[in-house]
Amino acid sequence: MLVEYAPRGLIGVLTPQANTTVEPELCILLPPGFAFINGRLMSGKPSIEERLVAYFDQFDEAVRQFANAPVNAVAIACTGASYLAGIERERATLARLGAATGVPAITAASAVADALRAMDAGEIGLVSPYPPRLTEASIGYWQAHGFHVAAVATAEGKAEAFHPIYSLPSGQARRALDELGEIDLDAVIMLGTGMPTLRPIRDRPRIGRAPVMSCMLCLAWRVVVAAAGDRPDATSLLRWIDDPEWGVRLLARLP
Repeated sequence: MLVEYAPRGLIGVLTPQANTTVEPELCILLPPGFAFINGRLMSGKPSIEERLVAYFDQFDEAVRQFANAPVNAVAIACTGASYLAGIERERATLARLGAATGVPAITAASAVADALRAMDAGEIGLVSPYPPRLTEASIGYWQAHGFHVAAVATAEGKAEAFHPIYSLPSGQARRALDELGEIDLDAVIMLGTGMPTLRPIRDRPRIGRAPVMSCMLCLAWRVVVAAAGDRPDATSLLRWIDDPEWGVRLLARLP
């Protein structure tokens, strides 16, 4: 069934409640012919870690927000919840969601893992906007997937801001990215779906020989590949990283 603004594919996206980055970056990243509808993950828990666990617990219920909309894939734009749940629970949950909806379900973290496998990456570098405990949980998640975290650079937000990650400026993310410039890596991942990453990737798509990716770029790439019924591969991923079209759309939205 075709949708007027999504003749190539409609994506159902689940986003953390206060995240201000997912929708703008998806609008920039998704190629013409794709569109998305968005649902919010809600929690009143006080800490970031508690909220992330609560988000993961509600994925099955949250996808019901899409009702009978003809989505071609479900994108869960929340990376941190996967770190705390672990890869086995994540895989079981995605399989269950896929069976319930009849379409592929993909978390941002699983999309990054697919991207790293497509690139045959072993040694990876991280740009993390997280507090130390969540950064450590992320390292454990990537290592459980078989990748070696060789370097971590931290992008620190302001504690007094409405949210320490979502309020990060892209310039701060770029400065953290530049800290990895002298390290030999296979790939660099800018973590989190809330940290603005598109301008840093456009400005510096490689750290040495390592392609620079983000959770949002990998998620957009992966759900488009899934909606098209294709297999993820390095060639298509590198086209996304170097794609001048989303760079043009990014510039059009910047002040």
